[in-house]
Amino acid sequence: MLTNVRSDRVKSVRSLSRRSVRERTGRFVVDGPQGVREAIRYAAERVDDLYVTTAAAERHDDLVAGASAAGIHVHETDEAVLAAMADTESPQGLLAVVSARTHTLDDVLSAGPRLLVLLSAVRDPGNAGTVIRGADAFGADAVLVTDGSVDVLSPKVVRSTVGSLFHLPVVTGLDAKATLDTLSGHGIRTLAADGVGTTLLPDVDVSTPHAWVMGNEAWGLPEELRAQCTDVVRVPIHDRVESLNLAMAATICLATSAGATRHT
Repeated sequence: MLTNVRSDRVKSVRSLSRRSVRERTGRFVVDGPQGVREAIRYAAERVDDLYVTTAAAERHDDLVAGASAAGIHVHETDEAVLAAMADTESPQGLLAVVSARTHTLDDVLSAGPRLLVLLSAVRDPGNAGTVIRGADAFGADAVLVTDGSVDVLSPKVVRSTVGSLFHLPVVTGLDAKATLDTLSGHGIRTLAADGVGTTLLPDVDVSTPHAWVMGNEAWGLPEELRAQCTDVVRVPIHDRVESLNLAMAATICLATSAGATRHT
């Protein structure tokens, strides 16, 4: 059992809370039973180590057994060690170190996607993670993330995806203008979701391949990016409500796209 909170191993895992270390090592942390379960189920070959407290091993014996069966190194720790490794104040007793996988826009486009999400300069970890989770829930083919956005492998983003990060490609580091051009060149309509849009969501044709383009939480999409999109779409809301949270708006747009698929 690992009990020394000052050990090099503990320091190494904890250091993955820093973006520079994640980028240098190509590894990140998944904290909590649901995220760890999905990592083992869908990306076991990339799970380097699993750390688990005695209590968590008893609660999630099937998960630990699955990890061992997949050849993953399982390390039992005490509560103090796991707390020292984790980024959260209340770790749930399970933490995995996972090797990152790089997806490219070319890979996504070669699969002939029908529904995509493009996040432009989205900075809030909870919003980014919730959009990835919503994209997964409503059948999106991938999530595209521009440079200047939050790191999708940060502990807060990974936690808020609740495992969806392992279900669909997430492409990062993209240039917004170049990506919009590329999507248009592949016949994918780009729909900017923005409160200034004159087209209402119920009036948009989402039966053909399209990408929802979501902007920064504070200032939305710059005018030049809106102008580059096929259409600018507004979610109709009551007059007394100023705006919707980015993740909420994305969820509504994605649900609309999913509904069109079910009825075609």
